[in-house]
Amino acid sequence: MESNLIVKMVIAYDGTDFFGWQRQPKHRNIQGIIEKVLSKLLDRPIQIDGAGRTDTGVHAAGQVATFSGPVNMPLNQLKKVMNNFLPNDIAIISVEYEDEMFHARYSAIGKTYKYSILNHEEKDVFRGRYHYEYPYTLDLELMKSVCKKLEGYHNFESFKASGSSAQNPMRTIHKIEVLINGSEIDLIFTGDGFLYKMVRILAAFILNVSSVSIPLEKVDEILEKPSRKYTNKVAPAHGLTLMEVYYK
Repeated sequence: MESNLIVKMVIAYDGTDFFGWQRQPKHRNIQGIIEKVLSKLLDRPIQIDGAGRTDTGVHAAGQVATFSGPVNMPLNQLKKVMNNFLPNDIAIISVEYEDEMFHARYSAIGKTYKYSILNHEEKDVFRGRYHYEYPYTLDLELMKSVCKKLEGYHNFESFKASGSSAQNPMRTIHKIEVLINGSEIDLIFTGDGFLYKMVRILAAFILNVSSVSIPLEKVDEILEKPSRKYTNKVAPAHGLTLMEVYYK
């Protein structure tokens, strides 16, 4: 029976020293390392499918990946042994069986990303590894207003980076939370899906409006008449973390 099942893994990684999720022959990547470990442990070639391809430097607390069974050991043991073999910047959070129709990417109905900002002038050698250090004055109430305008079902063509393969730019952002803890600001994006580099472009745009570099009224204009004129900046990759992938 288990041979017809899909194995689902939830994975965390520090993306700093990786060239992204996707397997590449000449660069260190998350997918390739996990496949190599699984292939050794299960004594057969294993290819995994991820819920999405995070870019170079992007982190994950809840990436999801799947592969086909069977597995010749209990899944809790597989998780433990994998974590013993994986490098310190990758961790398997959970492993479980799903039915044969489940797919990490195509079964997903939504994702949550966090973009982390340090709003101060001094360089922070510790927190700066996972935060975008942004030294300019921000109007935090204005930031909340920008985020509220961006919520909902919109044409996000203006927030899609070149190189995207997506034909349909319509997406729903269910919520953008602004969490403030001193100089730390987290933007939490939850939606049904995101275009290529969309969250990082949104983060840069929100910061530009919040620092009064772009007028608030431009938000509606950009959503109604797509243009990269005001959305041509992309926030750095190291501030972004894939937090969770949702399924029915």
